[in-house]
Amino acid sequence: MEKAATNINFNNTELAFKAKSDKELRRSYRLFRMIDNPFLTKVGPKLMMLAFNLRLPIKGIVRRTLFDIFVGGETLEETVKVSSYLDTFGVKTILDYSVEGEKTEEGFDKTLNEIIDAVKHGGRIQEVVFAACKLTGLADMDLMTKIQAGEKLTDAEIKAKARVAERMDELAAVAKLHDTPIFIDAEDSWIQDYIDELAEEMMERYNKEKCYVYTTVQLYRHDRLAYLRGLIRRSEEKGYILGVKLVRGAYMEKEAERAEEMGYENPIQPDKASTDRDYNAALKLCMNHLDHVAICAGTHNEASSLLLAELLEEKGLSPDHPHIWFAQLLGMSDNISFNLAHNGFNVAKYLPYGPVKAVMPYLIRRAEENTSVAGQASRETDLLSKEVRRRKGSK
Repeated sequence: MEKAATNINFNNTELAFKAKSDKELRRSYRLFRMIDNPFLTKVGPKLMMLAFNLRLPIKGIVRRTLFDIFVGGETLEETVKVSSYLDTFGVKTILDYSVEGEKTEEGFDKTLNEIIDAVKHGGRIQEVVFAACKLTGLADMDLMTKIQAGEKLTDAEIKAKARVAERMDELAAVAKLHDTPIFIDAEDSWIQDYIDELAEEMMERYNKEKCYVYTTVQLYRHDRLAYLRGLIRRSEEKGYILGVKLVRGAYMEKEAERAEEMGYENPIQPDKASTDRDYNAALKLCMNHLDHVAICAGTHNEASSLLLAELLEEKGLSPDHPHIWFAQLLGMSDNISFNLAHNGFNVAKYLPYGPVKAVMPYLIRRAEENTSVAGQASRETDLLSKEVRRRKGSK
């Protein structure tokens, strides 16, 4: 029997898009052709946000374009159909309530309750294997910035900080109780140290026997590989399983602009090759500590995905090893997700959901990411076009 990694072909569009009907395939193709236009990508989402703010009837247009491709629904109930359908092809679900940037304690608690519902939902159905959270949905951005900068907090801010820790502890406890691990997503560098501290505290508390909490490491930062080494060392010393989601990152331009404006060193790698080098090094590093490190490779990079599959093979490990997951965003890199799942690897799609207007920041980032990552939108367009032609030829 051939080993799984040798069977992977990310150019196999029949496997990549087998979950799409002809209509869905053509719609995705048209959308990615639009995203491949830098001008439309830059202007279009901002015009949509302006239309929302002016209360123009834009919701239907958004739902039929970006939303239907990249989002699983407006409510948790709407995601069931999508996650169930993905599961028929061996692809699991990461539920992501994609509302962020709240400013009130009531808003933060509402988001917490939504994520808790997602975790409980994961405990009930086998299609959902993780839930995700962004701390900017649970805590005020300005407060976290002040905390990381070491600024003096007011009495009200001290109470708010304590409530953030309580929310994270409540979420981690529910994740353990319902056996649905939680991903703590990475964010801007000027609040990331604070997020890292909370994530490490939760992992030390809850990951003693099994991994219920995952932190996220963004390898487009030049200091993160060293941070990961320290993280592995600390987890060994403190005796907990390290859960780590490895990503490249999605805030490059904002990071560079802020660093220049405020006169500190740009935390971003000098070039893409450096990011790729550190990402692959991080995969190898984690694989060398797999006895107490659980990895989720959150990547749309074919070379890194193949590397991880080959590392599993080289070590003689099963492709569905419980400490190894691959993850891609809904609507992107189906050629990676479905080909890996077909070959027996653990694969999950990030399935964001939430009210249309509330998830617009997420949708704008997806459009910008496809444009900023060299060739991403063009790659998607080419693959979709290839499958459209293949289906026409097979009829």
